[in-house]
Amino acid sequence: MAEIHPFRGVRYNQSLVKDLSTVICPPYDIITPQLQQELYHRSEYNFVRIEYGRELPQDTAMDNRYTRSAATLEQWLEQGVLMVDQAPAIYLHDHYFNYRGKEFRRRSITACVRLEEWDKMVIRPHEGTLAKPTNDRLSLLWACQANASPILALFEDQGQQVYSLLAAQEQSQPIISLSGANGERHNVWAITEPEVVGQICSSLAHQPLYIADGHHRYESALTYRRERRACSLPVSGDEAFNFVMMTLVDFSDPGLINQK
Repeated sequence: MAEIHPFRGVRYNQSLVKDLSTVICPPYDIITPQLQQELYHRSEYNFVRIEYGRELPQDTAMDNRYTRSAATLEQWLEQGVLMVDQAPAIYLHDHYFNYRGKEFRRRSITACVRLEEWDKMVIRPHEGTLAKPTNDRLSLLWACQANASPILALFEDQGQQVYSLLAAQEQSQPIISLSGANGERHNVWAITEPEVVGQICSSLAHQPLYIADGHHRYESALTYRRERRACSLPVSGDEAFNFVMMTLVDFSDPGLINQK
């Protein structure tokens, strides 16, 4: 049911950005004004400048948080602060964190997933969406024409097929490895071997994906595609319009913690 593809990720150039822990930021919807300020001061390259930039009193239709995000993205690409990976990949991500005195690991993969309308039941929600956050993410999508952050979705790893494939990949050297001051750690691998990528995609192809976080990002991606079609702008064959970036986690992953 779900169509999964590798993609060429955009990531920080570690020869220029030495400490990656200073440039990561959480998703837009949990960034408070205070945290936004802290992230701006943490590094001139903190990703908050793209994900959830400041609003200014003098903002206009031509100069606002969204246009500044797009300008920052373009500037960082031109300066080599951000680089585009040479080969399409599915990205394996191990996130280690502490909860109630114990360390957990959440394992996920990030890939491109074909956009499907809600009524197809390929991508399934568990909550409704609101106009304001959807319009916010839509404005960012129109400005940057890129997914700034992935949608988190869950899948059922039947027979642990995906788990077995990923376990073999972690023996190689990660492309990203960082530790934060709060005890969190991140390791990321780029899976580029066509055979392994094909096996992962095939394992996920015949089941639905359940959105855990990112309903507004998904709704904005659907609206973006509809609006481009209404404007007679090309959409076929272009991953930016027909696909959305998703982080996929197995339902049984021990790193899925209910913190309520």
